[in-house]
Amino acid sequence: MDIEFKGRVAIVTGAGGGLGRQHALALAARGAKVLVNDLGGARDGSGGSMTAAQAVVEEIRAAGGEAIANGASVTDFEAVQAMVQQAVDTWGRVDILVNNAGILRDKSFAKMELADFRLVVDVHLMGAVHCTKAVWPHMVEQKYGRILMTTSSSGLYGNFGQSNYGAAKMALVGLMQTLSLEGAKHDIRVNCLAPTAATRMTEDLMPPAVLAALKPEAVVPAMLVLVAESAPTRTTLCAGAGSVEAAHITLTQGAWIGIDGQSPERLAEQLAQVTQRADDMVPQSGAAQGSHEITRATAHLGAA
Repeated sequence: MDIEFKGRVAIVTGAGGGLGRQHALALAARGAKVLVNDLGGARDGSGGSMTAAQAVVEEIRAAGGEAIANGASVTDFEAVQAMVQQAVDTWGRVDILVNNAGILRDKSFAKMELADFRLVVDVHLMGAVHCTKAVWPHMVEQKYGRILMTTSSSGLYGNFGQSNYGAAKMALVGLMQTLSLEGAKHDIRVNCLAPTAATRMTEDLMPPAVLAALKPEAVVPAMLVLVAESAPTRTTLCAGAGSVEAAHITLTQGAWIGIDGQSPERLAEQLAQVTQRADDMVPQSGAAQGSHEITRATAHLGAA
C-alpha cells in the first residue's frame, strides 16, 4: 500500500531545518501542498528570519512540488490563525498539521529560571495548542484531519536537565489523548511522535558517530504513517536510527486496599503487587481507570 498525499494540504511548524525540514520535504515528495512554517530563530528561540522557511520552499518547488513559507511564531495565536488562513486562501483547505516547532533552554531544575520554564512550555505546549485550535474548525467542517504532536522520550521517561522540556512534551501526550477522542466523530486523528534524531537540537548532546546513525530522515516514515489517510489515532510512536516502537501509558491490575484507618499500612505492604506489570492494560479513556476501581470495590464490598 503506497502512502501518498495528492490533494492534501499540510502545515509543518519548525520546518526550516532538522526534522521539520525532512517532514516537509517528504510530504511534498508524496504529493502534499506544504506550508513551511519557521520563525527562523536560534535553538533557544531567540531571533527570527524567513530565510530558513523560504529555502525549504525553494527545495520543494525545485523538485516539482507546491509550497509556501510562513514565519509566524507558534506562541502568537493571532499570527498562527493568519498562517492557517494563508494555507486555506492558497489551497482551499488544510488536512494535516505537524506540530514540530520547539526550542531548548536546558538546566537543572534548581538552576533554571522560571522564565525559561515558561518559554519552553509556551513554545512546545501552547504552540501546539494554538496551531491545533486554528486548524480544528476547518478539519471539523471538512470531516477530515490528521494532527501530529511531537513528544519526546524526555517527556515520556524523563531526562536530566530538561524539566521544562519534559513537562511540555508529556503534556502534549495528554492533549493528544483527549483530542483523539473529541475528533473521532469528525475523522480527525491525533497522534504523537517521539523522535530520536541528530538535529541542531541534539548536536551538542551525542558523540559524532552516534549522530551519524541518527539521521532525521530515519524518523520520517513514522511521521508519514501517523498523518496518512489510513493513520491510527491516539497512538504514540517512538522512532530513530531505523527503529520504531510504541509507547503506552498503562494501568496495572493493582490491589484493593479498602477504606479505613489501616488502608495506608495495607498499601505499603501490597505496594509491590500494586506496581507489578503483569497483565497491565491501556485504558481507552480516563473513565476506564474509575470503572476498574469501582468494579473492584463493588466485588469486595459485595463479598463482605
